[in-house]
Amino acid sequence: MDKRNKADQQKKHFFEKVALKATKATGSTVAFISAFFIIVLWLCSVSFFRDKQIWLLLINTITTIVTFLMVFLIQKAQNKDSLAIQLKLNELLAAHESASNRLVNAEHLTEEELRVIQRYYNKLSEYTKKEGSQQQSYSIDRVSEFSNLKAEGQ
Repeated sequence: MDKRNKADQQKKHFFEKVALKATKATGSTVAFISAFFIIVLWLCSVSFFRDKQIWLLLINTITTIVTFLMVFLIQKAQNKDSLAIQLKLNELLAAHESASNRLVNAEHLTEEELRVIQRYYNKLSEYTKKEGSQQQSYSIDRVSEFSNLKAEGQ
């Protein structure tokens, strides 16, 4: 079983490397210029085909296949970037002593849970406007403490 896991890991690493190289290559200036010249060559090649339908079918098939593969490649790159950003944000939240750790791994919350948190931050924004100190930093926990203290004082 250990050898099987190792082989699976090697396949995953291989795919990661290939996907990274393909993403970098297809997002480069050289790739764009190459695609432009391929289109120009394709337009010029119409005279070599007797049947225009075959000419159109050929280019449509090729572009469909390339587009299909690129969608998955782009999604993989976007997923990896999104995960990296989330991890960096989680690290910032965890490292900052006055930040609320409630939002670490917020990407795993449901949309409704995210809307509830959004309402809290809207209240936080309103609180800072009322206090008149836009430069002061507040957390949800601290605002709750202030609200409780003010309520007790009244």
